[in-house]
Amino acid sequence: MKKKIELCLSDRTVSTELPALIMGIVNCTPDSFFEGSRGGLERALELIEEGADIIDVGGESTRPGSEYVSAEEETARIIPVIEGIRKVSDIPVSVDTRKKSVMEAAVTAGADILNDVSALEDDAAMASFAARAKIPVILMHKRGIPSSMQGDTKYNDVFAEVSAYLSERADYAALCGISRDKIIVDPGVGFGKDLESNKVLIAECGRLCSGQYPVLMALSRKTCIGQMTGRDIKDRLYGTLAADLVSVLRGASMLRVHDVASCRDTLAVLQSFRNSGLVNF
Repeated sequence: MKKKIELCLSDRTVSTELPALIMGIVNCTPDSFFEGSRGGLERALELIEEGADIIDVGGESTRPGSEYVSAEEETARIIPVIEGIRKVSDIPVSVDTRKKSVMEAAVTAGADILNDVSALEDDAAMASFAARAKIPVILMHKRGIPSSMQGDTKYNDVFAEVSAYLSERADYAALCGISRDKIIVDPGVGFGKDLESNKVLIAECGRLCSGQYPVLMALSRKTCIGQMTGRDIKDRLYGTLAADLVSVLRGASMLRVHDVASCRDTLAVLQSFRNSGLVNF
């Protein structure tokens, strides 16, 4: 049972025969929660070698308790990495930013995808720029800002509230000229949610926005994995792989991960069983 997963960029298409596209994380920051993701071009090249479909570059940490940085500092951190990737590879590059000036510089340097944790809310000029550039956008749900977001994690119905928010932001993106086939949604696991809320969003991810948009899940080594396994960050790989697998089985088509090779192996085993017809999930 094969179903090709693909994403249309401004000038080409990225696709995979595996059950999900794999986005490798490169944090060009000194304070991202997982030390193994920090780095620059060298880290990006490692993830490309491991088989990433997309490289996600970020210059501003959004872990719980982190503080925002200036656009100038963020730009200075990521542009050399994007330029370095472009010298050796045409792999799609996603940029984790909330700021139009940063994204504009990144696209000029060769970036292909916007990954906006504010779902186009923090910079009024971002949506129209993304529309003009014809780039895909990832819209994420969060509550509050990273420095204080874990202070309010209660919802009446977390799935309904997150899904409604993402639908509203997708409608806004479309109104600004972004093609709906270039909209991806992310429920924002760990961003203003407690463990039970995170589990609901993982288990029901494919139903977000009534299944209208591809779903990206970013679960890698997060606190909720630690809560479920009792493991520290450095020992959360196996728990992450299990959670990623659950999310794919429940409808996710993109995974944002620190550990690309392990993720590819997990998806390859699932695909092998599907191809053989021995499983129907």
